[in-house]
Amino acid sequence: MPEPRWKQEGQDPDYRFSLANERTFLAWIRTALALIAGGVLLHEFAAGIGPRALVTVLSVGLGVAAAGLGLLSYFRWRSNEIAMRHDRPLRFSWSLPVLAGVCLVTSVVLTVFLILP
Repeated sequence: MPEPRWKQEGQDPDYRFSLANERTFLAWIRTALALIAGGVLLHEFAAGIGPRALVTVLSVGLGVAAAGLGLLSYFRWRSNEIAMRHDRPLRFSWSLPVLAGVCLVTSVVLTVFLILP
């Protein structure tokens, strides 16, 4: 695979920063995998905690959030690498508040399901 054009621009950042950026990328990927696992477990083992259709919607929502997070994690990693190569500040990402919101909504709905008979 040829090296991307952006890797040839600017100057190489300190390898420690590149490795830290890569660790952050991997943490985002682990989070996406956890969301996938949570969606599968919810779909398979939560048959008795609420309306099946809503549990399925939550499970699919977790899967979609995981797919989005996996895609966003690459673009975030790439954006950070480019910014470091050009000695620019790192950009703000809306994906963190959105991810927190997905987790909040999912946990509130599941908590309501568990409390109500």
